[in-house]
Amino acid sequence: MTTAGFHDGELDVQRRAGVLQDAARLSRMLEPAELSGGIAGFLAERTLLVITGRDATGRLWTSPLAGTAGFLEVRSGAELAVHAGVPAGDPLHGITAGQWLGTTSMDFALRRRVRINGTLAQATEDLLVLDVEQVYGNCPQYIQQRLLTPDTTGRSAPGDARRGAVLEPYDIEVIRSADTFFLGTAHPERGADAAHRGGPPGFVRVDERGLWWPDYPGNNLFNSLGNLAVSPEAALLFPDFTTGATLHLSGTARVEWGEAGRPGDDGHSGRIVRFEPERLVSARRLPMREVAHRPCPRNPTLTDRKEQSR
Repeated sequence: MTTAGFHDGELDVQRRAGVLQDAARLSRMLEPAELSGGIAGFLAERTLLVITGRDATGRLWTSPLAGTAGFLEVRSGAELAVHAGVPAGDPLHGITAGQWLGTTSMDFALRRRVRINGTLAQATEDLLVLDVEQVYGNCPQYIQQRLLTPDTTGRSAPGDARRGAVLEPYDIEVIRSADTFFLGTAHPERGADAAHRGGPPGFVRVDERGLWWPDYPGNNLFNSLGNLAVSPEAALLFPDFTTGATLHLSGTARVEWGEAGRPGDDGHSGRIVRFEPERLVSARRLPMREVAHRPCPRNPTLTDRKEQSR
């Protein structure tokens, strides 16, 4: 598999957004890369990794992996060992090697993130090994500043997971109150991706057709939307850092283009992403809690607040 340059889906979205030249200047970010000393140092301090992969049926899901600092081990420039298994109750529990894996490592306190994509070479109950093919950082835009601490209450046991196909009122409340979620997508020939999405509470809307959110201006690479232009598979993860709960959704997504600045287009990009859930898992509790929080100063203002309050 080659991962150099943009694929057709990314180029198509860039062209439609009118940013082909801007994106071309950043195309080297997508070339095969190694885990450098700076990246290795960043990963050594992290306690959270979000992954996108497939379950035994081939369905795409996005899930969190957590551990103490050091659980992400850079073994070489092209190999990352994750000393944590996917726990029982998580939709990716029992994930198998030999598949593409997309990951994002977050530092909420410093508002930094790094994407690391590749092939899952090894998967056991307490270890995942990733053969790395892409490594690149993303800007701090729309990351809510959070200080997280390990949960010492003993309430972080995986417990039972609720599985279904229809959003319950509690699920809808989790979504509508979220200021952070993760979006998983995949390309049939270029692999999986796990992307961070942030905004003010309420930026993800729920209606009779499913979920939707505005696409904010970013680095113009359009990795996620480019994948969706080729394959509609998508997976969403909503982590609640106050309670430790996680909501996983798997389904399909598409980009809707329209007039920039119309109600709900908070980023004035002309793009919204509509997601139709097919399966859900309300799963284990994260072994960490938020002890301080500061919204991103560049969060756009909701432009359909009156409609949402009806």
